[in-house]
Amino acid sequence: MNALEQFRLDGARALVTGASRGIGKAVAEGLADAGCDLALTARRQTALETTLRTVEDRGRKAVAIDGDLAETGVATSLVDRAASALGGLDIVVHNAGTLPMAEDGSPVLTPLQNARQEQWDAVVAVNLNATAALCRAAYPYLADSTRASLVLMSSVAGLVGTPMMEAYAATKAAQLSLTRSLAVGWSRRGVRVNALCPGWVRTDMTAFAAGTAPLSDWLTSHVPLGRWATPDEVVGAALFLASPASSFVTGHALVVDGGLSIPDGGLAGHPKPASPFAPA
Repeated sequence: MNALEQFRLDGARALVTGASRGIGKAVAEGLADAGCDLALTARRQTALETTLRTVEDRGRKAVAIDGDLAETGVATSLVDRAASALGGLDIVVHNAGTLPMAEDGSPVLTPLQNARQEQWDAVVAVNLNATAALCRAAYPYLADSTRASLVLMSSVAGLVGTPMMEAYAATKAAQLSLTRSLAVGWSRRGVRVNALCPGWVRTDMTAFAAGTAPLSDWLTSHVPLGRWATPDEVVGAALFLASPASSFVTGHALVVDGGLSIPDGGLAGHPKPASPFAPA
């Protein structure tokens, strides 16, 4: 096959979690463009209607599956329902994740010493425990595939110091460790396991920061490319890891962060605004 054909996934069966919006929605649409049939998950099935229609408009099969990954047993159920609907699984892109949330649904940024244990536990339940359960449930389906790829959506927060978001950062770092361990453990069954580490991407989850000028300016000042990414800018990396184009890539963390994780943002000595988290 030629170089472009290596990115084709015609007839592949893919599960994308957190597919109702943001990066998950963009990745699902990109996989559909590459030829995948898709099982799409979110906490509420109605939230998936737009993604579902978009995938179907691209001529691919799509099924919507609801379930809250914070609940025990849901991750396993989502995988089994997806495999049943599609007749198996070749690709899993686990994108769903969470930050500590207030009652109104807004993210809570609190230093560890001030955070409540239940806030920590809620993030660990979704970002780590559900990730492990989902991987465990997906393994037999992926092991039966001849084109198996598991992609965990980690974050640049797992690579750099991220004050006020310690629970999120710790669980994203744990996903990177899990990626490496599974890549080795599952390699002889032909299952490739990789991670994606997006940086600051404009999504509903990051709207609290992107829409606040002092905070947004401070965050992007540490990004050599000097701006926020869009969800579409993560799609190419996800497609690469899911497709035959990366057939000899496993255990890798592909960073899509505009240079943020380069030490000091690659801009040593470049002046930056004062941190909004610094003591007054």
